[in-house]
Amino acid sequence: MQIILLQRVAKLGQMGEVVSVKDGYARNYLLPQGKALRANENNIKSFEAKKTQLEAHNLDTKKEAEVVGAKLDGQIFVVIRSASDAGALYGSVTTRDAAEAATEAGFTVNRGQVVLDRPIKELGLHTVSVVLHPEVTAKVTLNVARSTQEAELQAAGKSIQELAAEAEAAAEFEIAELFDDIGAANDFDPRDAR
Repeated sequence: MQIILLQRVAKLGQMGEVVSVKDGYARNYLLPQGKALRANENNIKSFEAKKTQLEAHNLDTKKEAEVVGAKLDGQIFVVIRSASDAGALYGSVTTRDAAEAATEAGFTVNRGQVVLDRPIKELGLHTVSVVLHPEVTAKVTLNVARSTQEAELQAAGKSIQELAAEAEAAAEFEIAELFDDIGAANDFDPRDAR
């Protein structure tokens, strides 16, 4: 199907371009979202008449998105989830979770703007893209942890595996010291104390 783009669409084209896309993509996504019009004679004339108005509106929304993007870029949001001792989540962190975390921090982000490169299924720090405008993208970090204390440790640069290894090493050291103390007590002869 031939369509006219009313705004820039990633991997498809710029505003005003006439492109050919699959019928389902046009009918189910581009046309209902208001991102395109069918490329027929009437719509092309209508677009040409509104082109300057659409470009001005696009420029305004881009400027607003750049301002918000400058504030949002580099932010770290904490997401608390249940996980195993090895750091594997029971479930996954979704775009909705990322959008809710940003909204709780005072930013207006909806789940459609959040782009996950891959599903988040383990604890740790994960970089996520937020598309504020077709030409403006901000990068945020999701700190996925089991508790706020764990999130603070992760933010300081320690991974869950490192924390688990440190705790295990400390427990082994305490056990070794306990056995050394018991061994020393067994070696003690009360006659030597006289």
